[in-house]
Amino acid sequence: MSDPLHEPTPAVQRAADFIRDAKKGVALTGAGISTPSGIPDFRSAGSGLWTRYEPMEVASLSVFRCQPEKFYTWLRPLASQIVAAHPNPAHQALARLEERRYIKTLITQNIDGLHHRAGSHNVLEVHGTLYSLTCVGCFRHYPAEEIIESYITDGKIPHCPICGSILKPDAILYEEQLPERTWRQAEEASKTCDLMLVAGTSLEVMPSAGLPMRAVEHGAHLIVVNRTPTYIDDRADVLLKGDVAEVLPRLAAEVIGE
Repeated sequence: MSDPLHEPTPAVQRAADFIRDAKKGVALTGAGISTPSGIPDFRSAGSGLWTRYEPMEVASLSVFRCQPEKFYTWLRPLASQIVAAHPNPAHQALARLEERRYIKTLITQNIDGLHHRAGSHNVLEVHGTLYSLTCVGCFRHYPAEEIIESYITDGKIPHCPICGSILKPDAILYEEQLPERTWRQAEEASKTCDLMLVAGTSLEVMPSAGLPMRAVEHGAHLIVVNRTPTYIDDRADVLLKGDVAEVLPRLAAEVIGE
């Protein structure tokens, strides 16, 4: 495949045609779309979080309940990276495609909020978000902006100002169910779309990894933009391998005619 960084290749042009023709385009993104913003993904050799940590020992619901200090110690550097990060050209390209109504729904596995900050609106965060917290005692909800800065600065575990119980970030941990309403919306969008654009995800974490197959089985066209292979590559109408922060802006420009 030609390098999509140069003038649009036939593959980029074909992908753009599918996007322009779509009536119900959906995008699915994962950790790879935020690595250009300085947030580590989970499985890349040497840099992925789960190459350095055992997830069940630091990011499970059991650890949070029994050893919240261990969980919050692990989370602190990641939270610092997320707060310091800015949307990159891949986030911005998807926001432009939504603004022009080519993408109707954006499903993300990320908890970093960068799609919102880039200007996307109809975002389904199926793995939750780091930008709000819930009290495990009285179940009050709190925006993270009021809490996260002091936690990053001094490492103090956040507690509910009303009842004193510990606050849990609304990011989904291992052993925890996905947010039901959001997940149902993601399933419905995947079943009814006529195009799915998958970007920056290895498609290894279920059940989110099954959404592209659901789309394909219901007749949708599939475009995959990723550095590494995924299980569904052989079902893709167009496969674009490369850096999402370079490929997606070129693709969006071709779609929009910029």
